[in-house]
Amino acid sequence: MKFIRVLVMIAFGALLITPLYSQSKEKFEQPILITSAGQSADVTMAAMLCKKVNLNAKAVNRATAADVKDAKTLMIVPGFSSKGLGAAGISREQEMDRVKEVIAAAQKQKMRIIVLHIGGKPRRGQQSDDFNKLCAEASQYMIVVKQGNDDNFFSDIAAAKKIGLDLVEKIAEAAKPLEASFTK
Repeated sequence: MKFIRVLVMIAFGALLITPLYSQSKEKFEQPILITSAGQSADVTMAAMLCKKVNLNAKAVNRATAADVKDAKTLMIVPGFSSKGLGAAGISREQEMDRVKEVIAAAQKQKMRIIVLHIGGKPRRGQQSDDFNKLCAEASQYMIVVKQGNDDNFFSDIAAAKKIGLDLVEKIAEAAKPLEASFTK
């Protein structure tokens, strides 16, 4: 009886240390074009995560449809920033139009799309969620910091559209599922 309890405790312990990410079975190809959807500074962090795990990625905050042609995967980092839009000299509507054009160009090329939502709660809300929804629904895979999904916004989209989703506690933890998602 004691032996069975020990086995149960070991099995339970193994579950506790199992990674929080699902390691998407789908593999994405490089090079990667990283762009913002809402002009938040999170795109810089996404580029740093890619560099950390040795992925061939290029960040272009205001990528256009023409930029898509040289990539095999589009990574979109959604999140509204009025400061970022002001610095870019564009309106929210112009940014939304740009993002729609980039997504359409990627889809025309049959390019796969990943959403990396790492801004947490500050990148949610009415201004951001239009960008979040547009990008999430166009993606094949999402990596989301849990704090940005406390209302199951991304989980619900993933379930409805059958999109792979990995939730991580912190930005730094996004590196592992990101790395696991790409062919080397």
